[in-house]
Amino acid sequence: MSKGKQNHSNPSTEKEEKCFFKLFVDKNSLFFGNNYYLCGLLNLQALVHIMKKYDELKVFCKNTNEYLSIDGGEALIDLYDTVKGRVGLEGDAVCVLVNNKVEDLHYPVFAPKHIEFVDITSNTGYRVLTRSLCMVLYKALNDLYPGKRLCIQHSISYGHYCQIKHEEEFLTVEVIAQLKQRMTEIIDEDIPFLRRERLTTDVIEMFRKQGLKDKVRLLEGVNQLYTVYYKLDDIIDSFYGPLVPSTGMLKVFDLVPYENGMLLLGPDRNNISQVVKWEPQPKLFQAFTDHINFNKIIRLGDVGELNHAIKEGYAPLLINVVEALHNKHFIQIADEITRRYHEGGARVVLIAGPSSSGKTTSSKRLAIQLMTNYIVPKVIELDNYFINRERTPRDENGDYDYESLYALDLEQFNKDVTDLLAGKEVDMPTYNFVKGEREYLGKKLKLEKGDILLMEGIHGLNPELTRLIPENQKFRLFVSALTTLSIDDHNWIGTYDNRLLRRIIRDHKYRGSSALQTIQRWPSVRRGENKWIMPFHENADAMFNSSLLFELSVMKNYALPILQQVPSNTPEYAEASRLMKFLSYFEPLDEKDIPSTSLLREFLGGSTFHY
Repeated sequence: MSKGKQNHSNPSTEKEEKCFFKLFVDKNSLFFGNNYYLCGLLNLQALVHIMKKYDELKVFCKNTNEYLSIDGGEALIDLYDTVKGRVGLEGDAVCVLVNNKVEDLHYPVFAPKHIEFVDITSNTGYRVLTRSLCMVLYKALNDLYPGKRLCIQHSISYGHYCQIKHEEEFLTVEVIAQLKQRMTEIIDEDIPFLRRERLTTDVIEMFRKQGLKDKVRLLEGVNQLYTVYYKLDDIIDSFYGPLVPSTGMLKVFDLVPYENGMLLLGPDRNNISQVVKWEPQPKLFQAFTDHINFNKIIRLGDVGELNHAIKEGYAPLLINVVEALHNKHFIQIADEITRRYHEGGARVVLIAGPSSSGKTTSSKRLAIQLMTNYIVPKVIELDNYFINRERTPRDENGDYDYESLYALDLEQFNKDVTDLLAGKEVDMPTYNFVKGEREYLGKKLKLEKGDILLMEGIHGLNPELTRLIPENQKFRLFVSALTTLSIDDHNWIGTYDNRLLRRIIRDHKYRGSSALQTIQRWPSVRRGENKWIMPFHENADAMFNSSLLFELSVMKNYALPILQQVPSNTPEYAEASRLMKFLSYFEPLDEKDIPSTSLLREFLGGSTFHY
C-alpha cells in the first residue's frame, strides 16, 4: 500500500477536534476572563486552526445582519474597517457590544461572537467618548502643570464640571485656554489609548507613583485580582468602561470657563459635527455645590472614603448625619414657604422632578414640616385632571402619551385652582383609569385660613401648567437625586444611574417588574424627562437634593440579585452589566440603621409613609 500523501482526514482525529470545538463553544470554558489564557486540552493556535478548518470561526454582526469570517486573534477595529460603509451608523464606531457587553474596539476575537458596533448617538457610545475626553484633559493638565489634581465633579449644562482639587482660584481664563490648546494638540497627534490589565497590586503602585491617591484608596478597598487601566503616551488612568481607539476621534469638543471652574463639552448627539450648546444653570449648580461643600466637611467625597468609613464602623453616624441634613433642608424650605404665605403669597406649592427622585416622600415630609408651622397642606393629584383617553396625545410610536402636558385638562385645572384661591368650594374630579374618563363623585374641597395647595407632578415647574395663577401665589420645588459622590477624581456618578437603580429596586418590589423591563422602559422615561421636566428646573424657587451619600452601598444588596437575572442574550444586558460593574466598587451596607422616615425607604420598603 502506498505511503504517499492521503486526501482524507483521520476519522478519529476529526471526531476529537469536533469534540474539543463543541466543548469550547458550548461551555466557553477554555478562556480565563479577558486575558484569553487557554485552560488545558488545546493551545489557542490549535483551537483557531480547528475552527477555521470546519468553517466555524465567524462572528455575527448585528449592524449588517450577517456572519463575517475572521482569521482569529484580530481586533474588532480591523473588522470594522471592512464593513464600516454598511453598518448604518451616523458617525464612526467608538466601541462595540460583544455578546451584549461593552468592549473597546481593540477587543481581539478568537471565537464565534455576536457583535454590534456603536457610535456616540447612543448612551453607551457617548459615555465612551466622554471618558476619553476626560483622559485627554487629564494628560493636558499633567503636561502643562504636573502635580495638579484634576477633579471631574458632576454633569451640568450638557457638559461636565471640572475643578482643580484644593485650588479653586487656579483655573483662570488664560489657564483654561492653555489646557484647551494642549488638548487640541493631543487630539491632532492621534495618540492611541492602550488598554492594559495587570495585577491590582501592581496597578496600585503605578497609580501611587503618578500621585493618584484617590485611585489607590479605591483599589485597596476592592477585592479584585486584576485591574484594567489605560495608557495615553506617558500617563495612565482607569475608568469603569472602555475608551475610543485613539485621540484623533475626539476632534469635536470644547473647554470653557464655568462658575469657578471649567466645563468640558462634547459633540451634540443630534448633530455630531458640532459641540453641544450649553446654557447657565445657576440654581442647579448651587444645589450641587452645597452638597459638595457638605461632603468636604464630613471628609467623604469618593467611594474609597465611603468604603473606609463603612469598614471602620462609622456607617450609623454617617446615616444619622446625612438624614439630619435632609431634615434640615425640609425645614428651611417649609420656613420659606411659610414666610411667603404670611406675606400674602405661596398658597400653591408645586413639586416636580424626574423619575425616582423621591418626590412622593419629599412632599409628605414637607407637609409635616409645614404643619409644624401651622400651615395645613391640601393635596391635589394632577392625575385626576387627565383628559378623556380618546383625546390624549400620542407619542412618536402612536401610543398614548400620558407624560405630555397636554394630556391634562389645563383649562379646568386652572379654573379650579383659581376658584379655590378665591375661597370657593370646588367639586374635585377623580380620574377613572379603567374607563379612561374623568368623573365627579361628590368630592369637595375648600381652602380655609392656614390652608395651602400641595401638588406633585412632572409638570409642576412648567409655567404653562399654571398660566392663570398669579406668580406670587406659586412656590415651585425641584426634587432630584443630584449625586455628589464620585468613584474617584476622574470618574463621577451620573444622577441617572442613582435614579435608575432606585427604580429597578422599586419596580421589582412593588410592581413585579424585572430589571430587564425597567431598563427597556428607561430610555422612554429619560426622553420624557428631557422634554417635560429638565428644561424648566431653573424656574424653581428651591431645589431639594434627594441623594444620600450611603444609598448606593445599601442598594447594592438589593440591585445585584435583580440585575443578575437579566439574560445575557438581550440588548439590555449591556446596561445591566455596566451597573453591576459600577456597584462592584461599593462596600455593601446593611439597611438596619436607616430610619423609617428616610426618603430611601420609598424604594427599599419599611417606610412609615403610605404610598
